[in-house]
Amino acid sequence: MDDGQPHGRAWTDIWLPAWLLCVAGACWWWSVVSAASMSSDAMPMDTQSALSLALFLIDWVAMMAAMMLPAVLPVVGRYARTAGGTFAAAPVFVVGYLAVWSAVGIPAFVASTYLNPVMHSVSWMGRVAGAVALLAGFHQLSPIKARCLRHCSCPAFSSGDSASEPEGLVAAIVAGGRYGISCLGSCWLLMVVLIAFGTMNLAWMLALSVVIWLERIAPFGDQLRRLTAAMLIVLGVALLVHPGFFPHLIS
Repeated sequence: MDDGQPHGRAWTDIWLPAWLLCVAGACWWWSVVSAASMSSDAMPMDTQSALSLALFLIDWVAMMAAMMLPAVLPVVGRYARTAGGTFAAAPVFVVGYLAVWSAVGIPAFVASTYLNPVMHSVSWMGRVAGAVALLAGFHQLSPIKARCLRHCSCPAFSSGDSASEPEGLVAAIVAGGRYGISCLGSCWLLMVVLIAFGTMNLAWMLALSVVIWLERIAPFGDQLRRLTAAMLIVLGVALLVHPGFFPHLIS
């Protein structure tokens, strides 16, 4: 027993992290398979095809789950404890969180279509990728990024005592959505960087996943944010000046 709730601590401290890591692992596997499939498919994406959008959204949500779930694991556990350790609260919270990223998948689909490195000249795409990296670097240094990152690292969850606050599973999905919006504000330009350098580029996926994870959980997260900003700004300037270097970054 734990505060009157059987196996509550075992669920939030052992089984919940194991479940989230298994989901993230499965999504990494899906992303690897999808990346291999895309690299062997010479046909460009049809922007008018509803099937193409559906397939992209499946890949996008899997990619976001693979990249984000390890970073949000402590927060999901804390929310589950705040919600009394109930089994349903954490999965529904994760659904609300991923729903935000699913919605972002629609503009990401449009952006990835027009920023597909395979479909455009090296010079044009190199400069676009450089501009995106430059903007992402400045965003890393912005007060908005710092504020959103603080909310991502240590969000405040309502106890649900207020009459105006939703309760039960509705509260869980609302809390997950709110948390997803904070995380979106923190790293949306990093996702644009990922799109500019190839949406299913596994090397960039892994690198940005590590950055996002360390920014949120490491004691040196703020210093890492500034270091990442400097690296992105240098990369952006380099690509604007020498766009021919771009193919070496996506191979």
